[in-house]
Amino acid sequence: MDLRRLIRGTDCRLLQGEPLTGITSVCCDSRCAGPGALFVCLAGQHADGHTFAAQAVAAGAAAVLCGHEIPLPAGCAVVQCPDPRRMMAVLSARLYDEPARAMTLVGVTGTKGKTTTAHLLAAILQADGRRVGLLGTNGASWPGHRHDLNHTTPESCDLQQLLRRMVDDGCDACVMEVSSLGMRADRVAGIEFDIGVFTNLSPDHIGPGEHADFAEYLAWKRALFAQCRAGVFNMDDPWVGKIRQGVPCRAVTYGLQQPADVRAGADLALTRTGGRLWAAFTVDGVRYTVGMPGVFSVYNALAALTAARLLGAGQDAIRRGLAGAVVRGRVEPVPVDAPFTVLIDYAHNEAAAESLLRTLRAYRPARLVVVFGCGGERSRLRRFGMGSVCARLADFCVITEDNSRSEPLETILADIRAGLRLGNPATPFAEIPDRRQAIYYALDHAGPGDIVAIIGKGHEATLERGGLTLPFPEREIIEEYMSR
Repeated sequence: MDLRRLIRGTDCRLLQGEPLTGITSVCCDSRCAGPGALFVCLAGQHADGHTFAAQAVAAGAAAVLCGHEIPLPAGCAVVQCPDPRRMMAVLSARLYDEPARAMTLVGVTGTKGKTTTAHLLAAILQADGRRVGLLGTNGASWPGHRHDLNHTTPESCDLQQLLRRMVDDGCDACVMEVSSLGMRADRVAGIEFDIGVFTNLSPDHIGPGEHADFAEYLAWKRALFAQCRAGVFNMDDPWVGKIRQGVPCRAVTYGLQQPADVRAGADLALTRTGGRLWAAFTVDGVRYTVGMPGVFSVYNALAALTAARLLGAGQDAIRRGLAGAVVRGRVEPVPVDAPFTVLIDYAHNEAAAESLLRTLRAYRPARLVVVFGCGGERSRLRRFGMGSVCARLADFCVITEDNSRSEPLETILADIRAGLRLGNPATPFAEIPDRRQAIYYALDHAGPGDIVAIIGKGHEATLERGGLTLPFPEREIIEEYMSR
């Protein structure tokens, strides 16, 4: 598409260059620029894309979109607009021929449960005979394809390209996680979702480079539903009223406690068989089973079930999808030939850890053992909170590393120890800085009937330490060690 056609009807202004310049891609990373690319200069927290424009041109970029004038070679087309980030979303959608309009699109938002709910809904739609794409924390995937992502919700230029590829490969539906930071960064600007799903809300992503306060966090969660035809809302969450306030879309509700359009009965059952933890529930006289533990898994299943009903999925597809889904890194069981249960989970903040550990306690383990650390260069409050909740709810803690990045690990562990003392100073713990050895220790000391929860990494297959990104496939490490 030529540049003139691409920017027609927008507030972009051509400062220099040929209006008929051909554009074949959009990017905001100068390392991805090449012939035919429109490089968009974004001002970020740590760097300003305007300083990399010349590098993008040297790499072959055909044009540059900037927020203010910058000196560039005369042969390069330069376009200026007041808001390059939002314009990137508009132009990317236009360049890739509005792929979101060619699919049924579902956006899932909330503090916890986004990934699991998205995977459960995708499994239901697949069981219903649809070809489904997934986008979120676990990456981008559709039949025959899987790609890692840098963000839960990709930058708009990458998102629109991925949606285009899904459509071209025959996908008729896409379920994606929509983060509050992704909303704030206009990554889904201009997209109309068939359904938006709200799981729950609790304080998170508040601090430098994230949200200024809880009110801002909530506002960006709510903003998704201004772009939806219908919204699916958890009526048992205390913040659902604020989330629904002023939302123009049709609202359909679900829950366990409060009156709701889709409500599970009181006969919820938790079972533990073959090293796996299950939950079963009834809606409108139909019994459903989800292969994940606890009440929070029932909430995620209800959210997926409600959205699936709105999309016309059959009852049999809903049952098969919920029963068969396994979500990588989300209360994921690791099969071991041992008389105890091992699972890995992404819980990396106080709210998620508390929800997970309370759920596991409901299965009455002989001991609940938790292996965890906290990330470096992140809020110290998260470390105190993680330490406190694990000391209160676990029988034994193994504290270790978790993406310490460039921060000294001892500083992080000291904060976790302080949290342990706050939660319950009587809870025994072991401190093993090397995460691999910490996992080995927990497995070596697990006994019959124990549940060992290794949390914080979940789906992640790397460990960031001392400026290096090291391979760390946690599931494979556990399986290999237990096989020996």
